[in-house]
Amino acid sequence: MENTILDKAIEFATQAHAGQVRKGTSIPYILHPLEAAAICATVVDDLEVLSAAVLHDVVEDTSATVDKIEQQFGTRVSTLVAGESENKRENIPAAETWRVRKKETIEHIRSTKDPAVKLICLGDKLSNMRAIHRDFEALGDELWNRFNQKNPAQHAWYYRSLALALESDFGKTAAWRELAMHIDAVFGNVTTSLFISQEENPE
Repeated sequence: MENTILDKAIEFATQAHAGQVRKGTSIPYILHPLEAAAICATVVDDLEVLSAAVLHDVVEDTSATVDKIEQQFGTRVSTLVAGESENKRENIPAAETWRVRKKETIEHIRSTKDPAVKLICLGDKLSNMRAIHRDFEALGDELWNRFNQKNPAQHAWYYRSLALALESDFGKTAAWRELAMHIDAVFGNVTTSLFISQEENPE
């Protein structure tokens, strides 16, 4: 039986992420994009979208390029992957660019008309929040020390903003409801109104 585009994406991503682990853990990194794709598969069966979900971090976090993704998987998949890839500004410390990178992601999700872009974001963020919630239960506030951004209020602003941006498309799905549950469980006591007001009304 001929391999599908999804089979090829899984093989490509596994090789690209070889040796990488999830931040602050020994968990192989490849499990994150696979989980993100599995979440997306609860909503759609479009193999190009699922392939893009598997590949969503390869341009951002490995030596793979958008051009290489396009050559192997086509324009739609490469466009979706590019849309999920932050401009990391490699010449500046990551902690200094965290806020602007996350703001760009929020604005991208708010403005896009492509539900596939939003769905991959949902899969990615739900996978992240599952891990954050699990590790927060074990480590408490020590968890935030593993991230470039140490302030939990900033993480709360980021995830709450994305959940709101995704709600109109996916608010009735089990995946979105689970995302909201994890956000409430981890950040329920964290105030973000100051950060949101600054974002909506910049000086």
